[in-house]
Amino acid sequence: MSSGRPPPGSIPTLTEVVSWPAVVPPVTAPAAVAPVAAAPAPVPEPAPTPIPPGPVPAPVVQAINEVQLQQRVLADIQKQVDLMLEVRLREALAPALARATDALVRDARKELASTLRDIVAKAVEREIASPNER
Repeated sequence: MSSGRPPPGSIPTLTEVVSWPAVVPPVTAPAAVAPVAAAPAPVPEPAPTPIPPGPVPAPVVQAINEVQLQQRVLADIQKQVDLMLEVRLREALAPALARATDALVRDARKELASTLRDIVAKAVEREIASPNER
């Protein structure tokens, strides 16, 4: 459905509608609630692994391709608009087409009846004018 052309300028882009945080905050686990009864024996914690000096690698965040996202959203909206337009047109045109068809049939019948009367009248006039030709 996409024609390869850019969307009209009046449609806001996703970044204008949704604000994205610059850095994703780390998720922290909720603090554990200490039981009221006797605490279990402490479990020794494993020794932390040494961290080599140097820059800490940033978490991998998948980049959002704004153009592809825009095209997918617009394609989905276009499908919905097409379906809705078809339904609305059918609802609006069905009664109008039924009335137009009825009027066309009435007019055709009147015209056919008038033409048939003229043909029969002329045929009768010819028969009266020349009764002995047969």
